[in-house]
Amino acid sequence: MRRLLLLTSLLLFTVGCAVVQSSEDGATDAAREVAEKAGERLYGQRQRTAEEVGRSASGIDGVEVLQVTGTSTHDGDGIDVIVRTSGSAYNKWVDADEVTVQRCFAVRVSPKSQWRAEPRDVDCPDGPPLTFSPPPEPPRLPYEELRAKLPRVPEGGRVDEAEVRRRLAALDLHPAIRTEVKADGGRVGVLLSVKGNGFDAQNCLLARVAPGATEVWTPPRIQRMPGEGGCTVGNALDPMPPPH
Repeated sequence: MRRLLLLTSLLLFTVGCAVVQSSEDGATDAAREVAEKAGERLYGQRQRTAEEVGRSASGIDGVEVLQVTGTSTHDGDGIDVIVRTSGSAYNKWVDADEVTVQRCFAVRVSPKSQWRAEPRDVDCPDGPPLTFSPPPEPPRLPYEELRAKLPRVPEGGRVDEAEVRRRLAALDLHPAIRTEVKADGGRVGVLLSVKGNGFDAQNCLLARVAPGATEVWTPPRIQRMPGEGGCTVGNALDPMPPPH
């Protein structure tokens, strides 16, 4: 009987240990969750260089970038980023104090990657976290210059698309500024824009030259977000209603 009770107690202890997670394991899971969220932030189909991916990863809270391999998200297997994250956990049944750990994980960034793919556990490379130079400042869009340069057409007059294009060319715009001109219904729409990062609001200027009115404006931020269609020449010709 005594032996039976001893075996039963041992079995209960073993089962209990199997289901009770140590604080270190919990802290590791917390560190892995930070790496998973970083993978979600980096996920996307847009082509990016290793520098761009590394810079984006280094800007995520709680993430240190230790290594970046690959040249482009669209070349070969894409880009692998080794990140170091930390996590904390406390299990009063196992440990006396809260446990904090640092762990390293590999996150792959490629159009072939799966959404919410689990990062791979890896050894931390030697050396300090990588640093990345800030991205180049986009050129300023010439609001005042564009407003002053575009032609004013009187009521009942005719807008000359070729003249609008000549006025734009005279601005000698920065090569990174894309221009688009379109005529429709006796009006001419103009778009000036710079390439966005695919996540934040794009920077653009719209203008419309019509008999009796020449207007230049920047669409509201919400309309300049990716997929909203605010930075299009169509929005210059027929502006979207203001957001509520």
